[in-house]
Amino acid sequence: MKSKKKSRTKKYILIFAVIVALLVIAFIVLQPKGTVNESVEAKTGDISTYYSFSGNVEAKNRQTVMSEKVMQISDLNVEVGDSVKEGDVLFTTTTDDEIKAEIDGEVSEINIEENAQVMAGIALMKIVDYNNLEINVKVDEYDLSALEVGKEATVYIGAIDKEMNGTVDSIAKEGQVVNGVTFFLAAINLEKDENVKVGMSAEVKFLSASVTSAVTLPMSVIQFDANNQPFVYLEADNGKTVATDITTGINDGTTVEVLSGINSGDMVYYSEKSSSSIGFGMGSGNGGA
Repeated sequence: MKSKKKSRTKKYILIFAVIVALLVIAFIVLQPKGTVNESVEAKTGDISTYYSFSGNVEAKNRQTVMSEKVMQISDLNVEVGDSVKEGDVLFTTTTDDEIKAEIDGEVSEINIEENAQVMAGIALMKIVDYNNLEINVKVDEYDLSALEVGKEATVYIGAIDKEMNGTVDSIAKEGQVVNGVTFFLAAINLEKDENVKVGMSAEVKFLSASVTSAVTLPMSVIQFDANNQPFVYLEADNGKTVATDITTGINDGTTVEVLSGINSGDMVYYSEKSSSSIGFGMGSGNGGA
């Protein structure tokens, strides 16, 4: 008798557990996925996108004075920090040979003394042209079409928190392959600035695309259906919101151009829970910007 009673009790407990589980599942499935209760106005604005690259400031012109043969220094005419012009005599030898500067610049290093004898193949002195600086950046082969000699660039030097102008001076004709990726070196000329020093890190940006007076929306309010078609919610005549397909253009990572589907001034409704920017690509080189 007790066995039947226990069996019946277990049966009721099992049925009750199943009912509770079904109610929990139904609650999860049927609860709202996010109420469309936030709104934002579509606005008219400008958007620009850029290709972005990193590099370091370098001197465009350098000269390392080498000893081509065994020699003895007679007169040393310069000191570290001296400015020299192309053709200036840097030092003479006991055989009356005159070693001259091949570029305009500043003497940055001297490794000889008067009356010293040096062997062939030794670096005796270095001259650096600090007035003509450049930045060498690595450009992925797929971004190479975005650059051409003479194209203007915007350069940001973080160490001095300054933005300045630059232009593409040269692009390597041969690429280098590193870890299966091919890139080309491009040299960017910098405008003269005494605060910019050789070795400083720099970010170089080139304009990729831009639009003016476009209908724009924050990327965060645009949603995508199963086919990756972007849509937004607009208010219908009956006061309810209705999903409306849109066509998008360029975006800068925050704001997107809307080509069709809405007009400037339209109110777009969304929920924080359901908004998404899946489906957008930045379209900028080296990580985009």
